[in-house]
Amino acid sequence: MSLPRLALTAGEPAGIGPDLCLMVAAEPLAASLVVLGDPQLLRARAALLGLEVRIEPVESAPAGPHRPGVLPVLPVPMAGAREPGRLDTRNADHVLALLERAARGCLSGEFDAVVTAPVHKGVINEAGHPFSGHTEFFAERTGGQLPVMMLAADTLRVALVTTHLPLRAVADAITPERLERVITTLAHDLEARFGIRRPCIRVCGLNPHAGEGGHLGREEIEVIEPVLERLRGQGLDLDGPLPADTAFTPRHLQGADAVLAMYHDQGLPVLKHAGFGRAVNITLGLPIIRTSVDHGTALDLAGTGRAEPGSLLEALEQARRMAGASRRAVV
Repeated sequence: MSLPRLALTAGEPAGIGPDLCLMVAAEPLAASLVVLGDPQLLRARAALLGLEVRIEPVESAPAGPHRPGVLPVLPVPMAGAREPGRLDTRNADHVLALLERAARGCLSGEFDAVVTAPVHKGVINEAGHPFSGHTEFFAERTGGQLPVMMLAADTLRVALVTTHLPLRAVADAITPERLERVITTLAHDLEARFGIRRPCIRVCGLNPHAGEGGHLGREEIEVIEPVLERLRGQGLDLDGPLPADTAFTPRHLQGADAVLAMYHDQGLPVLKHAGFGRAVNITLGLPIIRTSVDHGTALDLAGTGRAEPGSLLEALEQARRMAGASRRAVV
């Protein structure tokens, strides 16, 4: 079986994305790797960082294995400044073009997965492009109906029912329809992308103490429990709704393949405490494989040599494993 072909987008030019791409180029990878970026930017950043990486512009993804110290680059030219830490709205089109090229390559079969370095949502929006994030972008470009955000660190996986919403909007967003679609997507992708047969999913409640029998909120009784019962009847292995303050204890995590949190700050603080700097952001529910780092653009670290590539290396390895599991599932 041939090696998985991974596309790596270089992200915001002013941030640490280019630095990280150059750093991982020195590492051995059991995959074929191509970076989508501006070769001139990468050469300039390599010189600034004192990294000996040979930038090789290519017209398509290489078929052979990654060669440490060599970085194949599919050129996507920039229009604005190349200075580390200096945002430039003229580069917003470049950043979106990286993502467009990655989506197109994954859909066509040129790439087996895309791994994304961080982008800066603010500067993209200031340039006049409505952009809420990678997850929504790839869902729109690939026809994903309801993308599900999941972060993983070591053996802990945490998926979210809602993502970037203010707290006052969370309860209304957790409808039976949405909850059922998120759970079925999570269960399906844990099997198809991770090779886990009949995954065990622990489901958090929304309210403190999972509603305390209705005394601290009725969402567990009226929404969450009925959905879980219906899906259990379809054969899914679901435990909950569990009080979120104990769902992440060793007793509950034992035997669990994933924890489903109801909102962003219910689950991700635990995940990032457990594995910040080596955690991976994974988008489920897409027809393509997409992973990413667990951090932002870190403009203050760009060009300094102080950026840490751990999360990106984990994202590449996770994409490689998922691509392999998907191939085996097809076979």
